[in-house]
Amino acid sequence: MHYPSLDEKFNTVVSKNTFYFKNVEFEEYYEGHISSIAQNIFLLKNRIEREGLTESVLLAHITEVEDGLDAILTITGFSKESLQRLVTYIRVTDDRILSTLVHKEAWPQEDFKNEWNLSKIKSIIKTNKKFAEGIVNLFFKASTVPVIKNVLPLFEFKKLDINKFRFSIESLIDTIIRYKTKGSYKASRQGNPEVIIEQILTLHKLNFEKGKFRISVAGNIPRTMDFIVPNKTSPKMIIECSYSVTTASGMGDKAKTEKTVAQYLKQHYPGVVFIGFVDGLGWYVRRGDLRRMVDAYDFVFTFHKEELRRFENLLTEIFYAK
Repeated sequence: MHYPSLDEKFNTVVSKNTFYFKNVEFEEYYEGHISSIAQNIFLLKNRIEREGLTESVLLAHITEVEDGLDAILTITGFSKESLQRLVTYIRVTDDRILSTLVHKEAWPQEDFKNEWNLSKIKSIIKTNKKFAEGIVNLFFKASTVPVIKNVLPLFEFKKLDINKFRFSIESLIDTIIRYKTKGSYKASRQGNPEVIIEQILTLHKLNFEKGKFRISVAGNIPRTMDFIVPNKTSPKMIIECSYSVTTASGMGDKAKTEKTVAQYLKQHYPGVVFIGFVDGLGWYVRRGDLRRMVDAYDFVFTFHKEELRRFENLLTEIFYAK
């Protein structure tokens, strides 16, 4: 058996590179899917032009037309994940104005155990008119509900604009721009909740470092830490931040890793306070992983205003109490 040399393996990738992966059957299927959504959107546009932009027109489209909801989401740029998160928020939130808007009293009444995926939301839309009306109202009247504006980032809130269904150039450009910039928006440091922690530590004049421990007698910490206060040499507090809006199987691995980190800290730095900022709908939904996650920390906080004040009080107690 001939084992190729490094150069041979290198040249294989360079000389036989396909540049772009193509799966013809999948691409043909997906082109059909795109064409179907486009026809769906034109169908809605024509109906609005004939009958006017009303709740009843959107209601008829999502209840009578196959994948009508997909057209609504595409026009606004509101992703199916964002809709799932918003439905979850409504299910677990007891706000009178919001509940009235979406006819929550008519929604399926069941204890919250997991999210409703898009298939289930579509199924309920087909069988529960009041629920369907509530979903339409989110796109028509979200701007009238203070709690929605408070909970949704402005970037997402602006998508719930009824004017997008007028198919004006301005509204279509807005949707295109939000599609295009979503990645950079999410990747922006200023959109990262860690910035809030950093600001609080700076306000309290506390030094901090980030990264792995490099202490030979203790070895390297199993993972990179978000905040080490005041430094790696003499740590008094370590803060980890996990804000998850979406759910993922990797959340279970993260929870397991944090437990390992906690054990490591107790062994090598018994005086260190291990803190976790754990927040977001992703963790709210993954209750089993959440329980394992928070078990690793000495203290757990969210980014709620009351929690941030509690965090500041803990900083004062640990670093400034006499």
